[in-house]
Amino acid sequence: MLLRPFIKLTKITDITFKILEKYGIKFLILDVDNTLSTHHGTVLTDGLEEWLKSMKNAGIGLVILSNSKRERVEPFAERLSLPYISMGLKPLPFKFKQALNAIGAVKKETAIVGDQVFTDTLGGNLYGIKTVLLDPIKPETSKSFRFKRKIERKVIKILKIKNTEVE
Repeated sequence: MLLRPFIKLTKITDITFKILEKYGIKFLILDVDNTLSTHHGTVLTDGLEEWLKSMKNAGIGLVILSNSKRERVEPFAERLSLPYISMGLKPLPFKFKQALNAIGAVKKETAIVGDQVFTDTLGGNLYGIKTVLLDPIKPETSKSFRFKRKIERKVIKILKIKNTEVE
C-alpha cells in the first residue's frame, strides 16, 4: 500500500541505531518542516543536534530532501552540515535519486523520514525505499494544511497505522 509507512514513530529522535540495524537502513533522507523543526520555524527540535551527531558518528549517511525553496532549506543544511535538495516535488520520485547520489546511497539501505503521508511516505514508496512516518512537531494553521491533516488522520485510522514496536 503506497500510503502505509514502513516504520511509524513519534519524533525523529525515536529513530535508534537498533531500529536502523534491524531493517538494514544505512542512509536517511530527512524532511525539514515538522520533522527537523516546526513548519516554517527556525528552532531545531529538542535533541536533534545530538541525534544527528550520533548518527554521523555511526556512519549513517544523511541528506535533506524538502519541498521548500532553497532559501528555506539551505540555512538548515548549512547549520547541520548536511547536503540538501530543495524543491523536491515530493511525492514525485524524481529528486529521490539525486538525494541518494548526494550521499552514495542505495535504495535497499535507504529510508525517507518525514511527517506527511501524501508527500514523504507516498514519495518514498513510489521510489521504492523504506519510509519512516513521524508525528508532526506542531500542527499547521492554514486551512489547506488542516484539511490535508484531517485526511491523513483518516488514512492512518483506516490503515490502522500504529507506532512501530521497538524492542
